[in-house]
Amino acid sequence: MAYTTIDDPTAYFQTVLYTGNGQARALTFDGNSDLQPDWVWIKDRDNVRDHQLFDSVRGVGKILLSNSTAAEGDDNNRLSAFNSNGFSVGTNTTVNDNSQKYVAWNWKAGTSFTNDASSTGIGTIDSAGSFNNDSGFSICSYTGTGSAGTIKHGLNAVPSVVIVKPRNSSSEGWSMYHKGIASDAETDNIRLDEANAAFDNAGYWNDTAPTSTVFSIGTDSATNGTTNNIAYCFAEKKGYSKFGSYTGNGNADGTFVYTGFKPAWLLVKSTAANDWILQDTKRSPHNVSNVTLFPNGTDADVTNTIYNQDILSNGFKARTTHARLNGSGVTYIYMAFAENPFVTSSGVPATAR
Repeated sequence: MAYTTIDDPTAYFQTVLYTGNGQARALTFDGNSDLQPDWVWIKDRDNVRDHQLFDSVRGVGKILLSNSTAAEGDDNNRLSAFNSNGFSVGTNTTVNDNSQKYVAWNWKAGTSFTNDASSTGIGTIDSAGSFNNDSGFSICSYTGTGSAGTIKHGLNAVPSVVIVKPRNSSSEGWSMYHKGIASDAETDNIRLDEANAAFDNAGYWNDTAPTSTVFSIGTDSATNGTTNNIAYCFAEKKGYSKFGSYTGNGNADGTFVYTGFKPAWLLVKSTAANDWILQDTKRSPHNVSNVTLFPNGTDADVTNTIYNQDILSNGFKARTTHARLNGSGVTYIYMAFAENPFVTSSGVPATAR
């Protein structure tokens, strides 16, 4: 059996760096031209501004902010189109301020689905969205009921991560189920918009792990208020994505984390109280990697040795003793997507940086 079925990760995920020009424009990808993005996450690298999140299920112009509980906004002058090989932006300064630097992270789903739970017998709450079983990613829209239930996520594999935001609520933030939090991860929740520690509460995921067809929600309004909700679901794919945990060793020669590929994008968070750390190989093309953004904050790019990491051909390793990445005995969760698989299906190995 081949090591991976995804020899070219750029068919499913790409990072784009661009400089704003203040004029409506289209941005195109350098990698695989078959990637029509369904989830686009943009951040101004030069200024203190919100993270801008868009997806094709909610539709063009619908904005959520990873660092905020704000309800969904509507502005066609930010992201104005999902194109066959990129996306278009308008003149809004959050995405296209003249002479300012931006980063955009892009994921492909691509196959639409709807589920009438009462008719299909799959789940208890109706859902609709877009999925890609090759890459293990789906976007799922549903309306909460306030009663514990289950929702079809569109994948044919068990999600390792589920991220939910109520679209119409300005009081509820971003809830995350992550399998790496603990052996009983379904009892815990962690917030993408906060630096707070993971916490135990059955109201979020109903103390029930996802299955290959549905994920569960409890009665908390953060995941199941009687409002429109959006969920991003991720299942691991060998050689392309990995969602797990590691224990820090408090040493500058940090814990090696095996992913099975050279990461292109890496999100790390202590399960204790500390910021989310987001790095990619476009902003940090050489080791050590330390150009950092914070999904729970509005900061511009930060370059600091406390965020030092080595991006390796088959994983990553902290090169700092700081508690945000490598505190002794501290548990960290991560999400990683590939630049190259460790070995392609034809036996070609990834090279080190």
